Order: sequence, then structure tokens, then C-alpha cells
Amino acid sequence: MSDQAPNASPAGQRILLVEDSDVVRMLTVEVLEELDYQVSEAAEALQALEILRSDEHIDLLMTDIGLPGMNGQELAVAARQLRPELKVLFASGYAESVEIDKSEPATRTDIIGKPFSLDALRDKVQGMLGN
Repeated sequence: MSDQAPNASPAGQRILLVEDSDVVRMLTVEVLEELDYQVSEAAEALQALEILRSDEHIDLLMTDIGLPGMNGQELAVAARQLRPELKVLFASGYAESVEIDKSEPATRTDIIGKPFSLDALRDKVQGMLGN
């Protein structure tokens, strides 16, 4: 019998978290790991692209939109040139004013407002990753 919760993530799913705020990144990693996801982290877009160019398996890119230099939306475009099937979850303190491609299904591209609750993050990630 499994001691995983019914909505627990399947082992092995990896999220690439891109967040320039050290504190926000650390707390988000902690929450995602509590939800049984593996997490790779980057403080900026170029570091994230290095990870995406590697052979590391990534199921979901979660990126802040307001990154310095290359912003999160530009990162998503570059990331999908490397990995066309990559799912992207944007995080923004201004989520209501951010436009994302509405032709994309929510399971492929979505946005979460910051600050977000553990429940909101869990529901959004599980919905995108299908668990």
C-alpha cells in the first residue's frame, strides 16, 4: 500500500524554477519539494537556458515574469525553441495585467499570481503536470 497522498506528484517530475529573488526562490523550492517534486533552480534566464540546453529532464518551467535582462516571457520563447513541448508556468505580482497566449491550453502555459498560497501552487502545478 502506498503512503502517498491521492494527489501526490509522481516521483521523478522535475520543475525548473527561475526566480531572481533569493528568498522567494528558496521558499518556492521548499514548497515544491514538500509536494514531492524535484527542483532545479536558476536566478536568471541565461542560467535557466544553460540547464535547458543540457540533457537534464525538465517537466515544467516555472518562471518569474519580471526577471532582469531577459524577462520570463522571452525566456519561455527561447526555452520552447530548445524544447518545443515544455510546459511553462509564469509567476507574477501583476498576474492580472500580464498577457499570455490564450490559444495555448492551460495545461501547457498558465500564470499564477504572487504571492501565492501553497494550495494555489499545488493545484496549478498538478493541473499542468496532469496529477
